[in-house]
Amino acid sequence: MAQYTITYFPVQGRSEPIRLLLTDQGAQWKDEVVPIEDWMGGKSPLKKEAVFGQLPKFQDGDLTMYQSNAILRYLGRKYGLYGKNDKEAAVIDMVNDGLEDFRLKYVRLIFTEYDTGKDKYIADLPNQLGPFERILSKHPGGFVNGSQISYADYNLLHILHLHLKLAPQCLSEFPLLKAFVAKMEARPKLKSYLESDACKRRPAHPKDKQ
Repeated sequence: MAQYTITYFPVQGRSEPIRLLLTDQGAQWKDEVVPIEDWMGGKSPLKKEAVFGQLPKFQDGDLTMYQSNAILRYLGRKYGLYGKNDKEAAVIDMVNDGLEDFRLKYVRLIFTEYDTGKDKYIADLPNQLGPFERILSKHPGGFVNGSQISYADYNLLHILHLHLKLAPQCLSEFPLLKAFVAKMEARPKLKSYLESDACKRRPAHPKDKQ
């Protein structure tokens, strides 16, 4: 029986880091899919229910949440993925906020600048990836918080996957990020999920041709 419910469009988008976290922690969930055309056309009743007019929607019993990063933080606290003290939690939050900035740049490229800005975006990727490589170098252990995995690691993995699809060689100059991806993908539950048909069939975003 599913413990959680994720309501989102039939793409990875902002719901995928949540799925990665739940998978790795051995939790069960069910997906409720909202057709994008229904949402954009105002046919989905959820649009009026959503607190900020956005998805994903996340349900844990009688708790209903929106805002993907708030959901990740909630699950981080619930599963002990928020560091051992306030200082570690602050670093994890800082990294996740940096990932949000990175994600917004990616979203802008995909939806508004892809035809005219792809080459420039890829050329600038080392400047975007560099801070995360330096963070890993300052916290030895393979994760953004050192040896203990955090909720931000699932967000980082997904964003790196998006960029590896966009520019397959983008991590060639970043050995720690490359090792991070390999380390995460080797975790048994994540490995099974990433290799599953359900995961492979879900496009990264509405414009993803797989």
